[in-house]
Amino acid sequence: MALTLIGKVLGLYRDRLLAVHYSTGPAANAFFTASRIPRVFFDAVFASAIAACFIPVFSEYLEKRGKKEAFRFAGSFLTIIALLTGALTLAGMAFPRPMVALFADYSDPQTTALAVSLTRVMFPTVLFSGVAFSLVGILQAQDHFTAPALMSAVSNGVIILYFFTLDARLGIFGLAGAYLLGWLLQGVIQLPPLKGLGYVYRPGFDFRSDGMKKVFALMGPVMVSTWVQPINQAINGRFGSRLYGGAGMSALEYASNLYLVIAGTFILSVTNVIFPKLSRLTAGGREGEFQDTIRGTLRVCLFLVLPMSAGLTAVARPLVSLIYGGGEFDSFSTEITTTALSWMTLGMAGYAVQNILSRAYFAKQQGRVPLVAGGVSILVNVVLCQVLTGRFLVAGLALSSAASATVYALLLLLPLQKGGEAILDGGALLDLLKMALAALVMGLCVSWTLGAISPLLPAGKLGELLCLGACAALGVVLYFLLALILRVDEAGLCVTLVKKTRKRG
Repeated sequence: MALTLIGKVLGLYRDRLLAVHYSTGPAANAFFTASRIPRVFFDAVFASAIAACFIPVFSEYLEKRGKKEAFRFAGSFLTIIALLTGALTLAGMAFPRPMVALFADYSDPQTTALAVSLTRVMFPTVLFSGVAFSLVGILQAQDHFTAPALMSAVSNGVIILYFFTLDARLGIFGLAGAYLLGWLLQGVIQLPPLKGLGYVYRPGFDFRSDGMKKVFALMGPVMVSTWVQPINQAINGRFGSRLYGGAGMSALEYASNLYLVIAGTFILSVTNVIFPKLSRLTAGGREGEFQDTIRGTLRVCLFLVLPMSAGLTAVARPLVSLIYGGGEFDSFSTEITTTALSWMTLGMAGYAVQNILSRAYFAKQQGRVPLVAGGVSILVNVVLCQVLTGRFLVAGLALSSAASATVYALLLLLPLQKGGEAILDGGALLDLLKMALAALVMGLCVSWTLGAISPLLPAGKLGELLCLGACAALGVVLYFLLALILRVDEAGLCVTLVKKTRKRG
């Protein structure tokens, strides 16, 4: 988690540099469209095969057949992924214009033309991502998380270096090249630890092996279920491209990146660690341990995510101003990005639950429920975007995204509850209500404190930093005290762990 946090902080700084240099202007809008297109295609088609299909099957090979057979299966999978992503890369570079038309609806033809050119440059991201994430799957299935956690730090470091050295000379096209180099290095840094684990890549084309048959059988339903976030982002981005002369696209992108740094650092770190464990528990037939792992992970995540959501809503404006404000990023850009972030945070709990529970279904190699839930949540997002955007603009798009994440989470949870697995029993539901109440009271207090102390602090970045620091400290202390008063189990567990640590010291 610490390494992931470093990568996310560098990602925030990368986005700050992009905001200061390009703000929410035409170049930024075109760049965000061009960078999103290959990411959506990869996430929708191949990320599911790697994260949700490859890791469980590879883990099963390790458990039942040993490393030699598992590595042979990995070689075949990596070869097939490289060929498929390579073919998609060539197609994307050959026909970028219809893809841009699908993802954005800019009124300015020059912005559209720039997005087309940048899309052609950035489409090899699909190939680099396919290889890198396949290698990550091999490492994570063997409980090696360090190199995968360093991926974003390495790629973000390359982009940050570009801003300080070549951006003034090469501009937005050079930035696209820096992103490509960063993605290439994400795969390269996986090679030393793989060698240390004894893995040597040997090309294979065994489509008929038991492992590949299982992967292909799982891919269909799993693909649709993992489409939810990238497709919803693409839908919202298209609607956003019609707002504020195209600036709605950039506002959503900046808000989403900030949101994912705060929510994703914790949630994705946890799910990346528990997913291989859940896969092994399923392969070993240890159903009781499997259910206990899900219950415990879900409760702890919500104990931390609910106050994150409330606190982020309260301090959205000074946070956006601190991270992105300055240079070309003016007060208007700050305002629309703040609005998007404030409403987006309402879906943070749903985002956490869907990530945890979807991994539970994938680990059991069950894709039907995530398939249906994903399709329904995408439909909910489309309908709400149509209904809310005209009246509420970027706030309507952010609210649509939050509602979609919540619906997806509920549709994953309900079958588990009805199936007798009791992921959340009566006691857990009561504790969740207590957590939500504590988070709500904390958020209101932080919001009032923000308004009270802001006029007393110096203007500029220093004042914003002091304000955010004071609000964060108040929020953490107040939420924890309220959770203790309400007798939330997780708060008591924290106290017990602190006491044990002191005794050992």
